[in-house]
Amino acid sequence: MDDENIALNSVLGLELNRVFFAVRETANKQKIIAFARDVLRSERTKPVDSASPDGPAS
Repeated sequence: MDDENIALNSVLGLELNRVFFAVRETANKQKIIAFARDVLRSERTKPVDSASPDGPAS
């Protein structure tokens, strides 16, 4: 994972955390958790490209 993706994931994680604590209802917090889990699962199942688009062409 490159630095840009790491930074984006950090920002998204912080924002998700902020929203989670702003929500008072337990049912809505559970929906946020379920959504976050679905996103993580979809990210883990994506195929990883071995070639970097920014890498040098040979």
